[in-house]
Amino acid sequence: MTKLADNINPHIYEKGTEREITASDLDENVVDEIDEREIFDLIRNINDPEHPLTLEELRVVEESNISVDNKQNTVDVNFTPTIPHCSMATLIGLSIRVQLLRALPSRFKVTVKVAEGTHASEHAVNKQLADKERVAAALENNNLVQIINQCVAIK
Repeated sequence: MTKLADNINPHIYEKGTEREITASDLDENVVDEIDEREIFDLIRNINDPEHPLTLEELRVVEESNISVDNKQNTVDVNFTPTIPHCSMATLIGLSIRVQLLRALPSRFKVTVKVAEGTHASEHAVNKQLADKERVAAALENNNLVQIINQCVAIK
């Protein structure tokens, strides 16, 4: 039996504009620190596991919910599931985390959380996403990695 999506009819938002590449972006002599927009650009096109839509189109991720500290080498991302009882919240968080770990220099500590007050099991989901051993075990599961790879694949 096929499982129905938690949110059968999600609200779809218009995609934002892509960042324009400037001359200083191409200049190798200019120090180009990673910023919130760059992180957003890395995760905005992650596909939702239940819908043929991106996390940006569902407003699961927004630039305003990302913070970067280049001095402390930290990236914090808060995401908002489309509904308070979304069963895919942990998978979405893992997809965001995997995408950032694959794309960012290893010096960065990446934290991914459900935004406060946006999920019925927010504490449990955040605990799973923060537990390095649970994340590592999840990423050893070939079926789960295959789903994550589908989510982070650029179409």
